[in-house]
Amino acid sequence: MPLFEYKAKNKYGGSVTGRIDAPSENVAHDILREKELIILTLSEKRTVTLLQSTFGFLKRVPRKQVVLFSRQLAVLISATVPIVQALRILVKQQKNINFKIILSEIADEVDGGARLSQTLGRYPQVFSDFFVHMVRSGETTGKLDETLNYLADQQEKDYDLMSKIKGAMIYPIFIIGVIGVVGVLMMVFVLPKLTEVLKEGGAQLPLSTRIVMGASTFMQKQWWLLVIIVIGIVFAYNAINRSQAGHLKIDMLKMRLPIFGSIFQNIYMVRFSRSLATLLVSGVPLTRSLEITSDIIGNRVYKNLIEETIKEVEAGKSIATVFLKSKAIPIMLPHMMAIGEQTGKLDLILDKISGFYARELETTVENLVSLIQPLILVLMGIAVAVIVMAVLLPMYNLSQAI
Repeated sequence: MPLFEYKAKNKYGGSVTGRIDAPSENVAHDILREKELIILTLSEKRTVTLLQSTFGFLKRVPRKQVVLFSRQLAVLISATVPIVQALRILVKQQKNINFKIILSEIADEVDGGARLSQTLGRYPQVFSDFFVHMVRSGETTGKLDETLNYLADQQEKDYDLMSKIKGAMIYPIFIIGVIGVVGVLMMVFVLPKLTEVLKEGGAQLPLSTRIVMGASTFMQKQWWLLVIIVIGIVFAYNAINRSQAGHLKIDMLKMRLPIFGSIFQNIYMVRFSRSLATLLVSGVPLTRSLEITSDIIGNRVYKNLIEETIKEVEAGKSIATVFLKSKAIPIMLPHMMAIGEQTGKLDLILDKISGFYARELETTVENLVSLIQPLILVLMGIAVAVIVMAVLLPMYNLSQAI
């Protein structure tokens, strides 16, 4: 977890310095404000080791487990089960070892007097900034059971949507992968033996045959060069993605891709509208809700737009001002947000918008899968035709000449 160093003033005017663990700078701000400190400076001091960064993925908790935890905790608290006892019950039911350890530690800390939201914030790899703020809002308003139920509902919707998208793409990805593996095996093991017969026959080989033979030879003898190229591309992508300017360009490119661009845009629209609606319903102030949403939306283009919107809202302007000027935002969204703002029902409008874009996303993915399936068949036909033209036809001609 990131470590933040701070300088602040307490309520008596005295200077205070120290360090604090928090999943993000925003959470660190909130924790310090709860301690009645006036923050002067706050900077991150990273303490992640190479071993943690390399093997941290082994300790990931499946998202489905977090969704199930939210629902079960909501049900137990709604049944007036004390929160520590509820956590202990969930620890016993948990089968994922890593998550079981984390929940046990959370239960111990809450039993020791810590707030649930503060404890959850110490595990950012499991509980997002959004999740922590929702729980904190429920604690503040005294409606933790209602907040957890609403959070569980929204998480289930997000999980179901992403599961449908992944499920729809499994078949085409599997088929493309199989075609790729079969193609490589043929190029490396099968075609070289067939082309040897052509070489020994001394026949004049057509261009297609020479191209296939050259590709086969390259994959046999210079395969290491392909590996270096792939590794180089991965490293270059990561290096570009780590810089703000590079990350912004990559995110812009995602939305400009044919077909997939609309899928990405709909994903971001669902994520934005659903997250913002959930936070507003839970009583989180608008500007704070926008800050949290900007951190979880997952696209630098939209993050910049939301940050500009925060400034406009703080200046007393409409939440839709910046969105109306941007070509990256569908025109319906800012107009509906403006209506919601004027009527005082922004959370309801955003919830309706998220449902609309979720249905649009499902339809787009289904259409894409329907398009990919015949496209795969066409590609397989082309591959077979190339092999026939490059190998079998010259062999047939050679046999006729003998």
